[in-house]
Amino acid sequence: MNTTLSNSSIRCVRDTSVTAVLFPCLYSILFVIALILNSLAAWIFFTLPSTSTFVVFLKNVVVADFLMTLTIPLKVLSDTGVSFRAFHCRYSAVLFYITMYISILLLGLISLDRYLKIVKPFGKCALQRVRVGQILSAAVWLVMLSLALPNVILSDQPPKISGGKLKCSSMKSQAGLMWHEGFNYFCQVVFWGTLALMLVCYTFISKKVYESYKASKSRSQAASRRTKAKVFVVVGVFFICFAPFHFTRVPYTLTQTGSMVSDCWAQNALYIAKETTLWLSATNVCLDPLIYVFLCKGFRQRLMATLCRKVLPKGTAHTPTATSTQMEMS
Repeated sequence: MNTTLSNSSIRCVRDTSVTAVLFPCLYSILFVIALILNSLAAWIFFTLPSTSTFVVFLKNVVVADFLMTLTIPLKVLSDTGVSFRAFHCRYSAVLFYITMYISILLLGLISLDRYLKIVKPFGKCALQRVRVGQILSAAVWLVMLSLALPNVILSDQPPKISGGKLKCSSMKSQAGLMWHEGFNYFCQVVFWGTLALMLVCYTFISKKVYESYKASKSRSQAASRRTKAKVFVVVGVFFICFAPFHFTRVPYTLTQTGSMVSDCWAQNALYIAKETTLWLSATNVCLDPLIYVFLCKGFRQRLMATLCRKVLPKGTAHTPTATSTQMEMS
């Protein structure tokens, strides 16, 4: 039954008259901006010592974003039909998605770390140890890469061209289609679980910030509002970039694996929706550097010194773990 439906999905001629022109242009612009921002972020971050779990997590986000950025040119070439379509389906597309979910998990760990540092600044927790942060980051990479590997191995079927276009699902065996569907459900759990964790953490953080300003008369109402808005920047970027894609991905995956019957028009509509929201998710590689600027005092100091071509005064960059919120609350 599933084989028949999968074959039917493959035979549906995908309308790429718009996507084959629009999205390569959008991704090309995104690649140029992301490469500049993430190269600068990587250069700055790896001059900072890993003196806290916060910096450890941020460094891993930079690595994930940089790897994701490097897959964008292959996606552009694949979408324009120039070349590398089969290679993209089997390898670079898998890396693209897996680095996105690694970033999602790391942002969740960053939210938990901020909660422990701001809401419970004097408490002792194993999660605040640098070594533990390094182990957690390594575990995230290991688990996600291990779960993604079958998507590469099980894409072992000869490429099948339909309507002049190779569909990635046509390269998967029946076991590959089943694994792909199950892995997508797992990724949904990762996203929504991380979002729930972030909302809980930042609810308590915003309450702490509000109480701090309410107790202090030295700051204005405007300053208080700016600080609370800064606290929510991570949740805002996270939700805007990733939520639309995760609403769209489940029905799209079901049509590709044959678990949901749909006509060709619906498949094309879901494809366009998936590609649009996927590009929105990819913009996260350009927005993460804003999080570094807002939340990491050491990164901001190094960035300003770099842009202004100045040497930092001795001792000014020795507190890379301090955040804007903590500094303003002190």
